Amino acid sequence: MNNFYPTERMALFIDGANLYAAAKALGFDIDYKRLLNLFRNKGLLLRALYYTALVEEQEYSSIRPLVDWLDYNGYSMVTKPVKEFTDGSGRRKLKGNMDIELAVDAMQLADQLDHIVLFSGDGDFRSLVEALQQKGKRVSVVSTLATQPPMVSDELRRQGDHFIDLSDLQKEICRTQRPESGRDYQAHLHEQSLHARISSPAAIPETQEAD
Repeated sequence: MNNFYPTERMALFIDGANLYAAAKALGFDIDYKRLLNLFRNKGLLLRALYYTALVEEQEYSSIRPLVDWLDYNGYSMVTKPVKEFTDGSGRRKLKGNMDIELAVDAMQLADQLDHIVLFSGDGDFRSLVEALQQKGKRVSVVSTLATQPPMVSDELRRQGDHFIDLSDLQKEICRTQRPESGRDYQAHLHEQSLHARISSPAAIPETQEAD
């Protein structure tokens, strides 16, 4: 975390399902308040965008805790419905890829930023990172090599200007206790339920399905 400068304009782009899968593989839950405060102390944090797909059959009231909580605590939620399809074996599967939305937003906001922090290990983002670098932006990639298999693709890790292993941030961003408020706890439970349904195997870089 030594590659951050106090005066640089920064934004976080969080691939929600991918980050959830990485933290789960490392055996901890993320405290999103602590995560936001960590990066607020590293530079001029302009935006923190959180991308996640939502299962269509869920009642609106069931997704509201997560959406409200993240929005109330400094995040911008970017969502779309999960697509359901049947594979060649007749099995129902869910697809919740947010790559296009994240990439478009990153390119649109790039001129206002000096440093982009990408929370994902998906190798499909390598081209995005390269395009941002060609615009003169620095890009840090946050994922982990500390799992078997690693949650970050090698090409994405090498393309970034800096790689931050999520395991190195664990002490600073992990949830150490049950959230104090009911709304915090509902949001935490919904995040677990939602991403557990759409992040496997889609969150693993080598097998992620494209739109």
